[in-house]
Amino acid sequence: MSYQFEAGRIYRMPTHFGPAPGPRQLPDDVVVDPKRSPRRLSVAASFRTDPAALERHLPEGFTLAGEPVVTVEFHHMTDIDWLAGRGYTMIWVGWPATFTGSRDRATGQFLAVVWENLADPIITGRCEIGHPKLYAEIAEPRRFNGAQMCAAGWMEFRFLELEVSRLQDTAPVRPATASDGTLMLKYVPRTGAWGETDLRQVTLTPSGDPDNHVEQRQTGAGAVRFHKANFSDLPTMHHVVNALAALPVIEPRGGAVTLSRGGKSYRDQRVLL
Repeated sequence: MSYQFEAGRIYRMPTHFGPAPGPRQLPDDVVVDPKRSPRRLSVAASFRTDPAALERHLPEGFTLAGEPVVTVEFHHMTDIDWLAGRGYTMIWVGWPATFTGSRDRATGQFLAVVWENLADPIITGRCEIGHPKLYAEIAEPRRFNGAQMCAAGWMEFRFLELEVSRLQDTAPVRPATASDGTLMLKYVPRTGAWGETDLRQVTLTPSGDPDNHVEQRQTGAGAVRFHKANFSDLPTMHHVVNALAALPVIEPRGGAVTLSRGGKSYRDQRVLL
């Protein structure tokens, strides 16, 4: 007798072995504490760029919102409940945008690309919440001589470097403008009908995260550099890195290093129409 899908349960390929454990669905006997897990070191730097250059990379229905400021964030996470205490590092690249659909309108940070150094969050994040995730080799952030340094690469080609220097302690600050959350485009191509679309959805991560607690925050001078790549350097993602490398750095907008604990599971993720 063949199996049937259980209503209300999350599945991922291969589906034949039952509902899949992950960040939004843990075994019943696993106790989690969203106020404690994960432990996160975040290192971010921003720069103002050419608005026309950013608009070229916004999907249909999106417009640039406010200043054309690109933010690159490294998030080094440990003590993650859904990975049984293990950790990984991710990189977010985004800029402010507004989505206007047939029913919904939202303004927030458009998440253009995410890199992670572990397959499990890449698979779960792409399938379940629509994060545009790719794989990269990401070194643990390194601190030396008053600066926090981060780097990412793929098979010995380093394509991204970020540094926040002249760090000074500062109190957490609220965003200057209200944000509905983080916006992204979930896309799945149609198998066999090459070039056609099977799924295209705009998804939103609402901005509220009451379980996240900032323990320390420092600010300083931020610097970001994407290294232009050839096909031989990055066969499957040189187009992504080169598009970001081509963005002119008109004005650095500083950086920040934050230590925090806790965070939501993204079960509040929703589709915008």
